[in-house]
Amino acid sequence: MYDWNAYRDQLKQRIGEIGGLSPDTVKGYATLSGAGAKTGHLDEKTRQLIALAVAVTTRCDGCITVHTDAAVKAGASKDEIAEALGVAVALNAGAALVYSARVLDAYAARTGTS
Repeated sequence: MYDWNAYRDQLKQRIGEIGGLSPDTVKGYATLSGAGAKTGHLDEKTRQLIALAVAVTTRCDGCITVHTDAAVKAGASKDEIAEALGVAVALNAGAALVYSARVLDAYAARTGTS
C-alpha cells in the first residue's frame, strides 16, 4: 500500500519544482483547475467527488491523493466517495463495452463479414 500522505507531500514538492522551472505551466493549471469553482453551480464536495471518479478513470495516483484529501476536507463521507467510485467503475465498464463493439466493427471490416 502507498503512504498516500507522504506521496501527496512529495508530489507537492515536485510540482513546486516544476513551478520554478516553468511558472506559466503551473499557473495555467491552477487557473484551469479553479475555473469551475467560480461558477458556483456545484459545491466543493460535489466537485471533489467528480474529481475522484475522473482520477480513477484516468488512473492518476496524484489526482487520487490530492482529491481524496480535498473531498474529506469538503465533508465527503466514505459512503459518498464509494458511490462516486461506483460511477467510475460503471463508466470504465461502459467504455470497455463500447470499444468491444468497435473491435467487432474492425473485425467485420477486415474480414468482410458482419
